[in-house]
Amino acid sequence: MREKTKAILYIILAGVGFSFMNVFVRLSGDLPTIEKAFFRNLVAAFIALVVLIRSDLGLHYEKRHIPMLFMRSICGTLGIMCNFYAVDHMNIADASILNKLSPFAAVIFSIFLLKEKASLKQYAALIGVFIGALFVIKPSLNLADFAPGLIGFTGGMGAGAAYAAVRYLSNHGAKNPQIVFFFSAFSTLVMLPFVIAFYKPMSFFQLFCLLMAGASAAVGQFSITAAYSHAPAKEISIFDYSQIITSAILGFIFFSQIPDALSFIGYAVIIGISYLNWRAGLKADAAGK
Repeated sequence: MREKTKAILYIILAGVGFSFMNVFVRLSGDLPTIEKAFFRNLVAAFIALVVLIRSDLGLHYEKRHIPMLFMRSICGTLGIMCNFYAVDHMNIADASILNKLSPFAAVIFSIFLLKEKASLKQYAALIGVFIGALFVIKPSLNLADFAPGLIGFTGGMGAGAAYAAVRYLSNHGAKNPQIVFFFSAFSTLVMLPFVIAFYKPMSFFQLFCLLMAGASAAVGQFSITAAYSHAPAKEISIFDYSQIITSAILGFIFFSQIPDALSFIGYAVIIGISYLNWRAGLKADAAGK
């Protein structure tokens, strides 16, 4: 299987994992956002540690990787916090598409970090996807109404920067389990003091939901890290929007959420551009043979 094909399959699997993560986060109820994020990352850190130990890589990190590992972790933590807030205050599908602005940011950051170049068609596709996202977000002049969307947008930008850092690390010899564990452990330790200070007791069901959110996140995290290690962001980022479809379906099943007409227009724009981008990639690959 070609590297690009592997990357596409990984990124679709990541979308499924993150969609279920959002469902379980929403099902956990009115717990503080940082408490939800902490348990999500605690479970992911444990799973990543087990994988890391079994892979014989151990906890040794090369010094040259440390700065970019911190960048990936800081931006990723910001992305998670903002995404969880959006999930709690918006339609799940809408929150997901805000987070899926991350590929747009990933391409931009990859230009600076990896010196990768994108074609005019790829830029046009990403701009089109962004316009489609605006139909779903429905920006408002009322700041109170727009705040969750703005926070979700910030989370998408943070996630994009984090994914660009993942590709940089992968290109410079860092392994998938090392990247995932460093990020999960970092975010867990950073959040711990705030969780202790503002801890809110939870029921068994809430704890179960957060543990499942962590397990789903681990699936998504390993998959997205693998995806960006197999192919450049500019080639696969468009497929990250498959999560929108999964989120919309799960949102309807679990919460009876039905996107409005503008959201459906946005979904159609995004799916259409994704299909055209995929077809263009196939033609380019065929021509290069």
